Amino acid sequence: MTEGPGRWLFVNRGWAPVPILAAELALGAPSVPGWAAGLALVAVGEGIRMWGVGHIGPKSRTRGDETWGVIDTGPYGRVRNPLYLGNIVMFTGIGAVCGPLWALAWLVLLGVHYTLIVRWEESNLRDKLGDPYVDYLARVPRWLPLGPGNPGGGWDAAGAFKSERSTLLAAAVVLVLLYARSQLF
Repeated sequence: MTEGPGRWLFVNRGWAPVPILAAELALGAPSVPGWAAGLALVAVGEGIRMWGVGHIGPKSRTRGDETWGVIDTGPYGRVRNPLYLGNIVMFTGIGAVCGPLWALAWLVLLGVHYTLIVRWEESNLRDKLGDPYVDYLARVPRWLPLGPGNPGGGWDAAGAFKSERSTLLAAAVVLVLLYARSQLF
């Protein structure tokens, strides 16, 4: 794996939300309007992730710098990072449960976090895949799903649900903890 500051972020990316999540669970105050907005954003974020995971398959769960070639179909024809985008939307929703400032904190934290990861990944992929990847970078936006689209490829619903079990469980546990906090305090 390539050395440098991106390596630590890439390998340890799953831990970035822990401090802010602990703070939100300890200090946040869930509200009825927050629940409505939060659950909607969590659902949208998970929908984006399901679309991406169901399209790319188990390759989405790697932690190394493995490369399989340019994938530009399905959600990857609209936005280069649908799984990270889904995470950002989901956690922004978790923040929204406790109010707009928590949502903004999640948006900023994960926006910076994933931008650093993506810059490292893009450099790695540019080196490994060359011109086809450089062309992909020129055609498909990093964060906003405004790319030209490419309907090719297939979507595996069963594979998506199997791959997303841990994400769904984690989101459910956090939401249950926020609900329990709202009932106890």
